[in-house]
Amino acid sequence: MDILRSITHHHHHHQPVNNGKMCEHTHHRSTEGRRGKLEDNHSQATQEMSRIITDSATGKCYCRGKVLGKGGFAKCYELTDLSTGKMYAAKIIPHMRVSKPHQREKIDREIELHRSLHHKHIVHFYHHFEDKDNIYILLEYCSRRSLAHILKARKVLTESEVRYYLRQIVSGLKYLHEQEILHRDLKLGNFFINESMELKVGDFGLAAKLEPIENRRRTICGTPNYLSPEVLNKQGHGCESDVWALGCVMYTMLLGRPPFETTNLKETYRCIREARYSMPSSLSAQAKHLISSMLAKNPMDRPQLDDILRHDFFCQGFTPDRLSANCCNAAPDLHHTSPAKSFFKKAAAALFGGKKDKAKYLETQSKHFHPKLCLDLRKTSISPQPCRQTLEVSSFILPVPAKDTSSKQHIKDSIRMIVRGTLGSCSSSSECTCASHDLNSICFSNAKSLLIIHFHLSFTANNISKESVNSSFQWVTKWVDYSNKYGFGYQLSDHTVGVLFNNGTHMSLLSDKKTVHYYAELGQCSVFSTSEAPEQFVGQVTILKYFAHYMEENLMDGGDLPNVTDAGKPRLYLLQWLKSDRALMMLFNDGTFQVNFYHDHTKIILCNQSEEYLLTYINEDRVSTTLRLSTLLVSGCSADLRSRMDYALNMLLQRCN
Repeated sequence: MDILRSITHHHHHHQPVNNGKMCEHTHHRSTEGRRGKLEDNHSQATQEMSRIITDSATGKCYCRGKVLGKGGFAKCYELTDLSTGKMYAAKIIPHMRVSKPHQREKIDREIELHRSLHHKHIVHFYHHFEDKDNIYILLEYCSRRSLAHILKARKVLTESEVRYYLRQIVSGLKYLHEQEILHRDLKLGNFFINESMELKVGDFGLAAKLEPIENRRRTICGTPNYLSPEVLNKQGHGCESDVWALGCVMYTMLLGRPPFETTNLKETYRCIREARYSMPSSLSAQAKHLISSMLAKNPMDRPQLDDILRHDFFCQGFTPDRLSANCCNAAPDLHHTSPAKSFFKKAAAALFGGKKDKAKYLETQSKHFHPKLCLDLRKTSISPQPCRQTLEVSSFILPVPAKDTSSKQHIKDSIRMIVRGTLGSCSSSSECTCASHDLNSICFSNAKSLLIIHFHLSFTANNISKESVNSSFQWVTKWVDYSNKYGFGYQLSDHTVGVLFNNGTHMSLLSDKKTVHYYAELGQCSVFSTSEAPEQFVGQVTILKYFAHYMEENLMDGGDLPNVTDAGKPRLYLLQWLKSDRALMMLFNDGTFQVNFYHDHTKIILCNQSEEYLLTYINEDRVSTTLRLSTLLVSGCSADLRSRMDYALNMLLQRCN
């Protein structure tokens, strides 16, 4: 009885909901008298509705609590299971509101569709039943209400919060689209927030199955401010229309108002059809670019959901792992400088039990000096390092053809030099490849190869060869820079995870997730299992496993290259990484050289196989092409690839300085 008393003494405050949902804008004619009558009937039905509701099929009793929101046919209430105390959000629909067959069919369709959905970021459907008066739909209860309520209290949200919420919306929406379901009414009021500040996409009253373009319904459905041009023009609703609504949602969260809000509906529709809206200077360049891409007038110009998450707005800005409930009313206090910072706090806690003096072990240089291999280029300049070998300036001068030698012959000579590996390439015959060939020789080898290509491409056509080579090399598919604490982590295409620690040592976790390779210096490898790690390495192994888990859970692969592993080749491990304001460069023990460009996620990979250099280009669509450098010398390449090769060469030359 205590639980019954506590439930029935509830507070009667209604949650404000923007019920701007519509179907066919011609329905906006004056219907105040009819609407008022319906509201009176609905109010009367509510007053007569019992506080204790029984599901006759199961015998369960529920207590109806406060109103959470109102919809077209229904009101949503708190509903508590009296036997367990579990709380639900119950959509209660009076039979009198769905007395016409097409109205009842609409409710049945919504139930059938929603009950089939199971995803972390979709409001969970638990159960439905009915009695002589009402239909009851029991849904997941979200105690923090919706993003509409949060924005009403906050006015605007920070870009970090917008990234946090958008990631979850995109996750839920991607699941819906994979099930071939269109939501068709994405808006702040339909994004519900649970006790843990997790977002759930809800309200499937207008959701529909995705149809081919020629079969799509031409009905104008959705919230007026968030309708897309193609829906307004009765061309049908597709996945791109949901992306448009997502652009409206992002704009609204950042600026506190929808992009196409005007004083009258006719003007709003005109602005939507023309994709005309203002873009305040207060937004970051990345936010502006993402919004404008989602609000492209042509549906085909809008990004795919995966492209949204790969956008610079997400990749170059901090996204919190979680938000405090205080964010419902006040801006969060976020001091994080790295996307992985809060994640790796867990690692420190697991390792050191929160004792800061012990954590310094992994944050400072080792007392026993190892060559520090990781170097940060954030300010676009590289600190010069002493070279271990003396190299003449002439080693960068390209061979000049004799007067009686044709340009073609000169190109052939250069090709032969590359194919034979005579430009100082590192041998890859054993596990200890770099014991005799240090980091500088790898840099010079790659730089010389790119210099020759750079020189000769000026004489060739500006198109990329269609020949693509089958190859079996490893490359970096994921990476995370956490060098302000531990080091630089990466995952290879064979699922090996490596960390180049701040103390200059390197550790790899093989794809079996059990075997560890430890490199204290170039080429010196110790092998042990995670369960039998030497005492002095336990801390680093734990950090390595945290890096592996973080990348597995939070990062996506960077291209479509097949995973081909050559068992006869030595294990790949990172020797040095460098960053500029445009790109990340990585150098490996076998001479493999990879550059990732931030703004469009393109990549170039230079590697040596069977004494022949191969260059792989992964474009912004994550499609890869692998070419022999000898082929590039003859056929040329695209302007895009040329500019990236030039930039990579400049990074290498700075490193060799």
